[in-house]
Amino acid sequence: MFYVLQFPDAGGYVGFANLPNQVHRKSVKKGFEFTLMVVGESGLGKSTLINSLFLTDLYPERYIPGAAEKIERTVQIEASTVEIEERGVKLRLTVVDTPGYGDAINSQDCFKTIIQYIDNQFERYLHDESGLNRRHIVDNRVHCCFYFISPFGHGLKPLDVAFMKAIHSKVNIVPVIAKADTLTLKERDRLKRRILDEIAEHGIKIYQLPDADSDEDEEFKEQTRVLKASVPFAVIGSNQLIEVKGKKIRGRLYPWGVVEVENPEHNDFLKLRTMLVTHMQDLQEVTQDLHYENFRSERLKKAGRSTDEEVLDKDQILLQKEMSPGIFTVIACFSVKSQKKRDARVEQAASCAFTLRHRP
Repeated sequence: MFYVLQFPDAGGYVGFANLPNQVHRKSVKKGFEFTLMVVGESGLGKSTLINSLFLTDLYPERYIPGAAEKIERTVQIEASTVEIEERGVKLRLTVVDTPGYGDAINSQDCFKTIIQYIDNQFERYLHDESGLNRRHIVDNRVHCCFYFISPFGHGLKPLDVAFMKAIHSKVNIVPVIAKADTLTLKERDRLKRRILDEIAEHGIKIYQLPDADSDEDEEFKEQTRVLKASVPFAVIGSNQLIEVKGKKIRGRLYPWGVVEVENPEHNDFLKLRTMLVTHMQDLQEVTQDLHYENFRSERLKKAGRSTDEEVLDKDQILLQKEMSPGIFTVIACFSVKSQKKRDARVEQAASCAFTLRHRP
């Protein structure tokens, strides 16, 4: 039987309404972990955008290879971790870059290294989770992947389709149109519609922002609606501070004017950052509850099949051992019978020879 206890506000305060505050304090003390992967062709401004998003310099001495080096270049994995603290909240951010993606002449298998890295992080987490010390597990699983799409084409390239179809069941994909300042407003809207149509046509599953709950305020509901309508995000990145009307802003200076990075009328940079910050917990939960659980179930199925095969092999060996004495007995009996027949034939031949010698 379940009882509902109600206390008056004056003298019956128990204190369990303070539990969310305890969870908040514990989470703030522990800190948060998040891993972001950026994938796209060279020259699309991936590094600049990441530095703009988190107001840090993750690539102080970045080496840019020449065209001759890119001919046979393979995809590399570069993970950079930085500790970010804002108003007492600590975030351990890991950015996984993939230099060399799409640079070689033959880019057919260029994303196998990326898929292997994602699976290795799942495998590592599964191993740590199955170990004895489970209290201090470092979560290096990829929670989100910003996939950068070139603004110079007419939609998705074959490599874009192949890559996203290969990883959409392993990681949350957020499509990003790079260098949006090269597009007019009409061109940007047309390219967004084209990309969404091709994503639906090829059955690619990108990260879907969750719907706002009915008890949320109208401002949050409107924000969620705007963020959903902005996918794929057309962004601009810049680390330069430019003075405009007495204010220093981050932007790009052109002969005809200034493109402001944090101006929502110029690009979707603020929307992308808002999506990442407000839905960071949901990205982690989808990674845990969907992508990691799928990987874990597949690994357990494979382990179960290998165990069944080992048991089957043992049963066959035991069965052969049990059958061996019977087989040897049959062979021995057959040998004895054959020897008796040979002896009988020898005796018959000897008697015939004796009869012929003594015939009158």
